[in-house]
Amino acid sequence: MLTNRQFEIIDTAVDIIARNGIQGLTIKNLAKEIGISEPGIYRHFESKTDILLALLANFEEMLSIMDKGIQSKEENTLDKIKFLFSRIVEIFSNEPSRISVVFSEEIFKNDPKLKEKIVNILNDKIASIGEIIHDGQRKGEIRKDIDHYTLAMIIIGSLRLMVKKWDLTSQTVNLHEEGVKLVDGLTLILKG
Repeated sequence: MLTNRQFEIIDTAVDIIARNGIQGLTIKNLAKEIGISEPGIYRHFESKTDILLALLANFEEMLSIMDKGIQSKEENTLDKIKFLFSRIVEIFSNEPSRISVVFSEEIFKNDPKLKEKIVNILNDKIASIGEIIHDGQRKGEIRKDIDHYTLAMIIIGSLRLMVKKWDLTSQTVNLHEEGVKLVDGLTLILKG
């Protein structure tokens, strides 16, 4: 369980990355922005990588809680996917600076620990959405001529592109409205 100070450090790191990119995140800049000493940061995290790993672990935990909520629902498959989509859009709408970290390939490319963590998160999300789709295919709610893994990749890729575009265009469109349009289009694809 993270302490309040650790959450403060993570949130401040995310804000710095959102404003200045990953190169702007240094322990010195982080300490200065929070108003504590550099050793004060190191009392809570061993490195910048550990700060980012904690952020990703927090995001992963939110997704896991969401997955458990979806699995317990007695709705049809398309409603489950719409619910999942709306929750993810809500997370990013409420905390847009997190997009700068979660969807920034340059952060993960050169650090094996971060790369492994983000790949695990992606694989878990593909598996959970794939499982929902596969169950829908067995129930006859989802088309069967495209395998569940490919359909899960289409959903995740579409969501990722929509959120990344929203972020890159300075959040000038309503993400919720864009999400509804996208999930409606994906529903047509899923039904076949």
